[in-house]
Amino acid sequence: MSRASKLTLGATSLFAVTTIVFVHFQQRAERAAMHEGVVRDMEQQRIKRERQLDFDMQRALEEEYKREQSVRSSLDPPEKAPLSPPR
Repeated sequence: MSRASKLTLGATSLFAVTTIVFVHFQQRAERAAMHEGVVRDMEQQRIKRERQLDFDMQRALEEEYKREQSVRSSLDPPEKAPLSPPR
């Protein structure tokens, strides 16, 4: 085998091994990033469920308080008090 063919074989072998190692580590990094994304999405869904439960509980409390108390909307016109005679 000539010196040029040995160098070519060595260079192509090194390139192939380097490519395989690079792809391997790249896939590991992508897999880790995807896992982090899944964990982040699950955490966001958990927070959303907690907030929805808090909102539902607040709505139930509001309805209960409205039943127990007379609440008037601020959009309703104020009731006019009877005029007292001037003194």
